[in-house]
Amino acid sequence: MIKYAIVGNIASGKSAVENILLKAGETVADADRFSHELLDNNNDIINAFKDYDICENGKISRDKLGKLVFSDRKLKSLLESILHPQIKEKIKEFFDKNQDKERVFVSVPLLFEVGIENMFDKIIFIYCDDKIRLERLLKRENYTKEYAKARMKSQKNQDGKVKYSDIVIYNNSTLEELERLVKKLIL
Repeated sequence: MIKYAIVGNIASGKSAVENILLKAGETVADADRFSHELLDNNNDIINAFKDYDICENGKISRDKLGKLVFSDRKLKSLLESILHPQIKEKIKEFFDKNQDKERVFVSVPLLFEVGIENMFDKIIFIYCDDKIRLERLLKRENYTKEYAKARMKSQKNQDGKVKYSDIVIYNNSTLEELERLVKKLIL
């Protein structure tokens, strides 16, 4: 089995690439979904953040937790120390479950930040200009400009990631152009 990582900074178009691959019949997982599942009732996180208001209706509020950790590096590191090993296990489970497939794809936004490149055979990087990513975040997430920029800054620079990627797809145009590039470079 060939294991592909789909990587890209926030609002680069990873989800769009996932959807294109799914439509083509490929086997795809999303580490962000794993993260969301793990956040639902994660006692490790609840205990680690017990001194902070991160819950709403008895569950961890991703919005509250996000605003907290993206304004404090120590708290972000604490959250990552809990979540990242658990996400890594979920990825391994996905590989085990699909070992009969010829190839599989996992969207991993923080692949380089977490340092799990060695789990994959090929890395596909989705590159999108910062200005476009900022516009997408403001439109899609209804973030303030300051918060959107903080989220973008929390990831390593895109240019540095490109040199460690096997395939780079530039997503600065339309969805149709992105689909054409995915078909040309991956499928």
